Amino acid sequence: MTPAALLDFASVAVFALTGALAASRAQLDLVGFTFIATLTAVGGGTLRDLLLDRNPIFWIAQPAYIGVTVGAAALVFFTAHLLESRYKTLLWLDSLALAVAVPAGVAIAMGQGQPAAVVLIMGMITGTFGGLMRDVVCNEVPLVLKQGELYVTAAFAGSAAALIVQALGHAPLISLSACALTTWALRAGSLTFGWSLPVYKSRPPRR
Repeated sequence: MTPAALLDFASVAVFALTGALAASRAQLDLVGFTFIATLTAVGGGTLRDLLLDRNPIFWIAQPAYIGVTVGAAALVFFTAHLLESRYKTLLWLDSLALAVAVPAGVAIAMGQGQPAAVVLIMGMITGTFGGLMRDVVCNEVPLVLKQGELYVTAAFAGSAAALIVQALGHAPLISLSACALTTWALRAGSLTFGWSLPVYKSRPPRR
């Protein structure tokens, strides 16, 4: 199994757990859990594959990905009540999923020989769109739009780190590791220490 496929499996598993946790907060049934878990897990990768014209799409080529999402949904359905804070668990699992999904998108785009701009965008899409779909469907404020939090910025920085390390002549495994570490460090720092970028504030028009 290729590193890109391993990363895809890992991101699918962890994102599926976050989707199921979101379903538990919405008090859905087991089918609802499975739907939200699957949507979250494969949403970003599906959009990535469509844009890169990968045929067939990764989870159609390997249906085992869907088995992972179903298993994750069932696990959370029967154990979510044991968690002290499902939302806090969701946030930290989501940060881990982001740190795995971004290098997955980067690896696939690099494997196709795509230019740097496309690699950046594919890393960001793979990492963010599944969670965005999850939050919209569950009627939550999307994490990618939370004011001041580093989310898309973390995905962008991780993708950029991979490109920089690759340009320095390091092996693909090193560049993908740099991508994952950079992404997670920024997202975890935002959650723990409140790291953020300045946000736009409107000003009265000048006369």
